[in-house]
Amino acid sequence: MKEVKRRRLKELSINKMLPNVLTVLALCAGLTSMRFGLQERWEAAVWAIIIAGIFDGLDGRIARLLRSSTKFGAELDSLSDVVSFGVAPAILLYLWTMNGAGNAGWVLVLLFAVCCGLRLARFNTMLGEPDPPWAHNFFTGVPAPAGAGLVLLPMIMSFEFGETLLGLPVVNGTVLFIVSGLLVSRVPTYSFKTSRVPYKFVLPILLFVGLLAAFATSRPWLTITVIGLAYVLSFPLSVRAYARLKRQMEEQETV
Repeated sequence: MKEVKRRRLKELSINKMLPNVLTVLALCAGLTSMRFGLQERWEAAVWAIIIAGIFDGLDGRIARLLRSSTKFGAELDSLSDVVSFGVAPAILLYLWTMNGAGNAGWVLVLLFAVCCGLRLARFNTMLGEPDPPWAHNFFTGVPAPAGAGLVLLPMIMSFEFGETLLGLPVVNGTVLFIVSGLLVSRVPTYSFKTSRVPYKFVLPILLFVGLLAAFATSRPWLTITVIGLAYVLSFPLSVRAYARLKRQMEEQETV
């Protein structure tokens, strides 16, 4: 039996390993962001979390494309997310400004990290449960990477507009409290995983992405700020769309 296990381990395919490699890289990026925070290199710290988000977005999609999803990979991904999008942003904000709020500042960053962990635990318990077809394009609450981006939005905006107001503990504490609630909420938010783009919109969207990339090279923090605010503005739209689809399904079932 031991020989069989050793042979399987040696013959593990690259397809099986690649998503886990990306997850480990995301974890390393999250840990590196905390190192930059300790050095007060705030912009580098935020970039490290953004890179962690890119790796996190790629690992699941590549796993599905290569059909290499495993339970081990799912657990590793959740552990990486807790560190990169729960602990790392909390530590950065505490080092940046929330330590000026004393015990209240520490409580708020703890609240965010705990809510991120609870959100991921809820997500893991829901794996394998069938979702209604009309709900496949929605997350329940704000996903962990988006929550990290939203909670760091005041810091990101301060890179562009200065720290005069955006660096105040009261501003960041309020954002921490709101985003913590969104992480564990039942608010439906767009996932865009199963979204399909009509053919006539493909070219305009590609042109828009090109313009966005060009703008990001010259004003990256302003671009990220606009994207973050646009995501927040999408919440009422996602809630409305979810309610409409749910109502239509209920009407069909009663017919």
